[in-house]
Amino acid sequence: MTDPINVSDTTSDDIKSLCNQLITGSEKVQKKLIPQLGNLGGLGLDVLMEFLLKRRGSKATPSDGRAYQILYNSKLPNIQKFLQDYFPQGVVKLESERNINYSPIEKLLAVQNWEVADRMTNQKMCELAGDSAVKRKWLYFTEVNNFPIVDLQTINNLWLVNSEGKFGFSVQREICLALGKNWESIWNKIGWKKGNNWTRYPKEFIWSIDAPRGHLPLSNQLRGVRVFASLMAHPAWSREEKS
Repeated sequence: MTDPINVSDTTSDDIKSLCNQLITGSEKVQKKLIPQLGNLGGLGLDVLMEFLLKRRGSKATPSDGRAYQILYNSKLPNIQKFLQDYFPQGVVKLESERNINYSPIEKLLAVQNWEVADRMTNQKMCELAGDSAVKRKWLYFTEVNNFPIVDLQTINNLWLVNSEGKFGFSVQREICLALGKNWESIWNKIGWKKGNNWTRYPKEFIWSIDAPRGHLPLSNQLRGVRVFASLMAHPAWSREEKS
């Protein structure tokens, strides 16, 4: 496996080769190289912009998400114009069968505001379920069963792409299947329980990228087995696995 190259003495002539290495490199290489480029300032940010341009139109990956986050948080006018021109809604396609606007989740995840993004995810899922769910602010498992595939995949991809692949419903489902749907083991594995004690919302949850894999999104009502089980069994994930 090729190690990330040393970018400390990089010149403008190396932009193309750096971008090519990002595109052709493994996920591990990209994970190491992208933050290094972000720390370089101007030249490194140029490389990340070129990388995203070449990736435009492809299915978004966690590497795309990390590059976008670095650019988004740079606050430099030329980079903000670039993002507005080419990625006005981020790198994840915000598709919805029911015309739900998922842009608020995208913006919160772009700045890694995990706690508020989690609450916004709950809000958008209630919107997806309908007016009754919006009023009560939580979901019935039967409502989850009727969620459109494309909407759940959009929400999942937002979390997956913006968390270096650590968070998302599909990650939780992978853990769920690996543990044979043993709920107690699952809750402890993803940090929703410690021993016999439920993690208290919100202060005891870990609202950072350092949280256990699958820790988020929580959307607090999902701790109920029936709602969570319905979400894990949704056909959105089997469709995604086949694609």
